[in-house]
Amino acid sequence: MFKLYHRSQYLCVLLCIVSLTVTLILTPTFHQKTVASTRTHSAAELRGVWLTNIDSDVLFESDRLKNAIGRLHQLNFNTLYPTVWNWGYTLYPSRVAQRVIGRSLDPTPGLQRRDVLNEIVQQAHRKGMAAIPWFEFGFMAPADSLLAQRHPQWLTSRRDGSKIWQEGTHERVWLNPFRPDVQQFILDLIVEIVGNYDVDGIQFDDHFGLPSEFGYDAYTVALYQKEHQGQSPPSDPQDAEWVRWRADKITNYMQRVFHTIKARKQNCLISVSPNPQRVSYDLFLADWEKWERKGFIEELILQVYRNDINVFISELQYPEVVAAQRHIPVGVGILSGLKNRHVPIKQVQEQVTEVRRHKFAGVSFFFYETLWNLSQEKSSDRQSVFQRLFSAATPRPNIYKGWKSN
Repeated sequence: MFKLYHRSQYLCVLLCIVSLTVTLILTPTFHQKTVASTRTHSAAELRGVWLTNIDSDVLFESDRLKNAIGRLHQLNFNTLYPTVWNWGYTLYPSRVAQRVIGRSLDPTPGLQRRDVLNEIVQQAHRKGMAAIPWFEFGFMAPADSLLAQRHPQWLTSRRDGSKIWQEGTHERVWLNPFRPDVQQFILDLIVEIVGNYDVDGIQFDDHFGLPSEFGYDAYTVALYQKEHQGQSPPSDPQDAEWVRWRADKITNYMQRVFHTIKARKQNCLISVSPNPQRVSYDLFLADWEKWERKGFIEELILQVYRNDINVFISELQYPEVVAAQRHIPVGVGILSGLKNRHVPIKQVQEQVTEVRRHKFAGVSFFFYETLWNLSQEKSSDRQSVFQRLFSAATPRPNIYKGWKSN
């Protein structure tokens, strides 16, 4: 009896060990799950990255830029979103900027006697990658910029008359998106790029709106009064009708931008990379949900810069996001880090997996430098993860090239 008990106990233990071993063999690890998702997701996938001149020098030297694009291509990225409008300057030689600002190019030494946008477009296309210039600053400008100094009447203000919008340690101002001359300036920059470069699209974000606390300048107040029987705008900047009125004006401008681009280059994609709708609309008057419903957006990349994976997932499930997925390619913007904010590669990997699980069109990372250069982790380790995530080359989804919703 004693021996039988121990034999039974031994068999039970043995069976448990065998069962556990089989489970460990058959159950994929986090890495294996990621690789599996790589193998089973749709053939087309957006794999993008934003290239900026803030906390990054990738644009300031031709060889550095060439090497960066080459490495991204080796890791099977397929889309570049380079900034072309930042800090009140263009990052390409611009006749429009020369006429309006008095300077045709950002004065940073590394950009002189070069056309960075042309370099990016040429190198990207040689490697089968898309190049979609990004209007990073939108209607925003540094408070001390030549643009603000030369055109003070273009600036909008709060109800108390103040104009400065603090962004970290930087003082910004906002161009008035309701003024025809401001609208024409931005539109001229867009047309200049579409007409002079073989770009695959143009991208805007919620800087193509306006912080909702602004809009109390004399021009906008007079325009509101004209359309409201002399009544002044509400004192509360979050008043629902006042928010809607301004947001609709920006939507009307977005419509004009869309049709102007299409008149010059029909297959030039209109890409928008906003915050979630409630932030974009309530805080920046950029009603991308309406833009999408009206057909003014042909690619949406939702900025979901969240650390908590449950919060991250919840942002992917809002009705307006799900609805957009049925109409156009919708990708997810993932934060790979900031200069003073490290994001572990495990978090990046986990978020990419969730994006694929929810059948989004792909991902884009903000920003290039923090993919593997600005990080507390080894550059080689982070690059190895991207190599596993993007183990094979794939085309980007494009509504002009047979894209269909899942």
